[in-house]
Amino acid sequence: MSNNYLPIRIVLADDHEIFRDGFRAMLKKQAAVDLVGEASDGEELLQVVKELQPDVVVTDIKMPKLDGINATRILTNEFPHIGVISLSMFDEENLIIEMLEAGAKGYLLKNAHKNEILAAVECVFNDQTYFCNHTSRKLTKMIAESSFNPNRRPVKPEFSEKELSVIRFICQELSNREIALNLKLSVRTIEGYRERIQEKISARNTAGIVVYAIKNRIYQV
Repeated sequence: MSNNYLPIRIVLADDHEIFRDGFRAMLKKQAAVDLVGEASDGEELLQVVKELQPDVVVTDIKMPKLDGINATRILTNEFPHIGVISLSMFDEENLIIEMLEAGAKGYLLKNAHKNEILAAVECVFNDQTYFCNHTSRKLTKMIAESSFNPNRRPVKPEFSEKELSVIRFICQELSNREIALNLKLSVRTIEGYRERIQEKISARNTAGIVVYAIKNRIYQV
């Protein structure tokens, strides 16, 4: 998962001790990651990061002393090589946008499954963007229309007409089966197209495809 098979070093920031305990227990047996430090507020997070130089920071948005947004802004300025993942509640859309614009490379809901947390950590460690699997339609649109720019690579991928059709159908919230019916192709073929599209734009899920399509004017909302 990481370079030379070393675990990805994580620092967690959250002002709720019970959440930190649960997060620590969840990651304890995961060989691919190592929770090297914790913080209970934004100021402490900056100190811990400066001292430990982790690979990835997972931080709550709402924290005392210094919130996650301002802490992220400072971290991404001083330590641009460290990936930041925002932790949020389901109803914090505006704050999630602010976190992404501040420099976070992705976000997760606080009730995210262990496998999704590990996927997000790996993704951000590899300098890719991660959007939570449960990203709402409203939030996807907000991210796409914000100043957040997840596609920093200078070379834009090229898409075939079929791939562009698949992307537009995905943006219309059609399932693989519905896209297959529209394009008179098999579901397996559509799954293959989706995988190639995600690979080309380094997207992990539908939200990533939709954000990319709107940002790059492949799809108009």
